[in-house]
Amino acid sequence: MNRLKQTIRETIAGQTANLKEVASFIAAHPELGHEEKLASARLTEELEKLGYAVERGTLGIPTAFIAEYRSATPGPTVALLAEYDALPEIGHACGHHLICTMALGAAAGLRAVLDETGGTVRVYGTPAEETKGAKVDMAAAGLFDHCDAALMAHPYHRFEKSGSSLAMDALQFEFHGKSAHAAANPEEGINALDAVIQLFNAVNSLRQQTPDHARIHGIISHGGVAPNLIPDYAAARFYTRSATRPYTDELTRRVTACAEAAALATGCRLDVTNYEYSYDELRTNSALHEAFLANLAEAGVPPEAVHDSEDHGSLDLGNVSLRCPAIHPYVQVVDAPYNLHTAEFRDAAQLDRAYDAMVFGATVLAWTACDVLTDPELVLRIREEFDRTVDIARQA
Repeated sequence: MNRLKQTIRETIAGQTANLKEVASFIAAHPELGHEEKLASARLTEELEKLGYAVERGTLGIPTAFIAEYRSATPGPTVALLAEYDALPEIGHACGHHLICTMALGAAAGLRAVLDETGGTVRVYGTPAEETKGAKVDMAAAGLFDHCDAALMAHPYHRFEKSGSSLAMDALQFEFHGKSAHAAANPEEGINALDAVIQLFNAVNSLRQQTPDHARIHGIISHGGVAPNLIPDYAAARFYTRSATRPYTDELTRRVTACAEAAALATGCRLDVTNYEYSYDELRTNSALHEAFLANLAEAGVPPEAVHDSEDHGSLDLGNVSLRCPAIHPYVQVVDAPYNLHTAEFRDAAQLDRAYDAMVFGATVLAWTACDVLTDPELVLRIREEFDRTVDIARQA
């Protein structure tokens, strides 16, 4: 371990009590996406104490922020990504209270060496990952375009490599018909629920002609108010997902065509909207990821203990990964195989075991960022791979 990394580790270790207190505070005050006022305020206050200049309300999003420390010596720019939204009813069952505090801890460690390494560290506060992820807006606005690396780590029940995620669209189909008494004068009605049912039947048929990596799943969000009243309004919500943005666009077009056919067959009027943001697929930068894995091994996790990535659905980090090199590995914070988005994981992720793992994850993230700040050859490999893979993605 070189001197810089030793300084980073000691600095983060010295922050352990404060980091645990911050994570506990955020866990005890779960806030839904774009409502994370307490979490955002606490994180920005802590970053200002570390000497970071903080911009609050980035892009007009009240709970978003960017905190930056820029060395007097030019060098690479590293982004640390913080998520801090909770889930409805179940709270921090995805461990976002640990994600944001890992970013805070890494920022503290890097602040201790940045005047020597040169370069810039930015902490991006990214609200609402579970719904309308702010990373989508930030990526579209070009806020990551000048970053040499974007890093975050997700808590889980085992160590996992950074892999891929599914591109996703969130579609709402609203059918407008005509109400009538279902027994007395059904001939006067136009049944909006029939259109929704036909949509589901058509989608079920469509699934037979889609590749294995494609996903289509939906619910009836409104199906009428009484069985003796022909519904004049019915609605369904769907997610379409696949391994790439181009195929997801095609899948969305075909599902929308199913809805249009259902409206035509039943005589309904159709409105189609996106009820959440569209997420692009995550493209892990392998050069950056190999640096993370090397630091994980140096910290004591043997390579055989790091599993290949599972399918974890969709991430707004995917949009970032098409604008700058990015990784999203998983860090073990619980010992039982609890799944994300469960009460069991939520409760275990608020124990000392999880908070110790959070400090560990912050250290490995900071070490990897330090490699980017101090190794020009690594930065070149990261950039060359990024330019190559993004060109491939755009041509797909």
